[in-house]
Amino acid sequence: MSMERSASSGHVAVDRSPSGIMDRSPSGRLDRSLSARSDASSVCSSVHPLYADDDEAEAQALLRPIIPRTAGVEAWQRQDHAPMLTRSDSMDGSWSPYLRDLHRLSLCFLFVFLAYGATQNLESSLHTDEGLGSTSLGVLYLSLTVCSLGAPIVVMWFGSKNALLLGLSGYWMFIAANLFPSWYTLIPASIFLGFTASVLWVAEGTYLTFAAKNHAAVCNIPEATALGSFNGEFWGVFSVNQVIGNMLSLALLEFRKNPDLQPDKSSAGLVELFLVFLGSMTFGTILACFLRSHAHLTSRASSADVSLANRGYAKASFALLSERKMLFLICLLVYTGMQQAFIWGDFTRDIITPTLGLSWVGGVMAVYGASDTIASFVAGRHSSGLVSISVILIAGACCQILVMGLLFFEGPFEQDSRSYFTVFGAAVIWGVGDATFNTQISAVLGIFYPNDTEAAFAQWKIWQSAATSAAFFVSPYTTLSSKITFLFISLLLSMSLFLVVTWRQSR
Repeated sequence: MSMERSASSGHVAVDRSPSGIMDRSPSGRLDRSLSARSDASSVCSSVHPLYADDDEAEAQALLRPIIPRTAGVEAWQRQDHAPMLTRSDSMDGSWSPYLRDLHRLSLCFLFVFLAYGATQNLESSLHTDEGLGSTSLGVLYLSLTVCSLGAPIVVMWFGSKNALLLGLSGYWMFIAANLFPSWYTLIPASIFLGFTASVLWVAEGTYLTFAAKNHAAVCNIPEATALGSFNGEFWGVFSVNQVIGNMLSLALLEFRKNPDLQPDKSSAGLVELFLVFLGSMTFGTILACFLRSHAHLTSRASSADVSLANRGYAKASFALLSERKMLFLICLLVYTGMQQAFIWGDFTRDIITPTLGLSWVGGVMAVYGASDTIASFVAGRHSSGLVSISVILIAGACCQILVMGLLFFEGPFEQDSRSYFTVFGAAVIWGVGDATFNTQISAVLGIFYPNDTEAAFAQWKIWQSAATSAAFFVSPYTTLSSKITFLFISLLLSMSLFLVVTWRQSR
């Protein structure tokens, strides 16, 4: 996702900290009250600025708690959704302040993941001693899988914005560890990143879904359309990280004095590359500080309240696993993790490196990122409901099946002009497929689970990360053809189950 993606992920859930927005008429008074579930009387008394703080209203607003409303728990509960707002007649029907939230979030992830994505693409080829690179990625995703079980609780406790800031810290540490690569730096950094990434992707999904749904209410458009559009823009901007980060990687590694890169920490090109990446991550984190907070804790939770919340979330998670919809979706969630591990690890190590050389990993993955970016925008714009989502996913699946066939029958790969065409063509087409999975699964979870978004997105990251981790661990011991065959079978099975569940849902 890069970790992504997670995660892309991503995504739909509960959101953050304290501040809200109220519309007013040209005369300076509210045109309409907040929606019925908010306490209108506490908010409408003084609203002069266009963007007024409405902490009291947010504390009583839309989010349905995961656990029952007992007296003790009610005092603890943080409401992560600000009230749905109605627009004044003077405002343009295509704009809402939630669009600004979307733009800031997208740029934040762009600057952070252009560094992480390019580093991840190089990891398995760069640190080859005893499989350090692949093992560190396997440990990372294993940690992400385990920590995803409790990530929504962390997001509920801190709020989405603060959880986003916490989540970004692990990426900075991972890049820093690559300046001094060893088992004693990369493995601990990978474990910590797994924890923070699990928090980040649940928080991202929560924040993005909140913004999309409130934008739909403000602009009077269908929620499914807003979710598709917001996810399309986010994943489109997000996937630009593959272009920029990998071009930086190509520039700093290909045009060095010694083009035959030796993976040691003294390499001038590597040091420059990781220092640039650290600067980019720092800037992205600063951008995250300017995100608007949408919710806050109304009071500090007692240990008993936290225990109740944990039990409530566990109950909600198990409840999702008992639903036929989620059981049918799990295969698709697993496949997204497998296909990501393939492009990040196997494709870069077993196809790009022997064909073009290690330094050109960045160039090919930049082409992949450009394709992913364009496809994300297009898929998001054309997503308006379950029917269109199904059609887009079928198209994406066909793209990846085409690449699987191409790679299966063209191998083994070596340096010739035909292999060059195959490698770049495969990167373009695979990027289209990846974009459809990222944008459309996020929208599907938002439609299927409007009231359990944290738990739904956490399930996505759990199953996706588990599949990615397993793929990285077994990668050194399996052949390329066997991996492609397993991917093909998994994709057919997952798409068949997805079509069944969407058909049942739309009846």
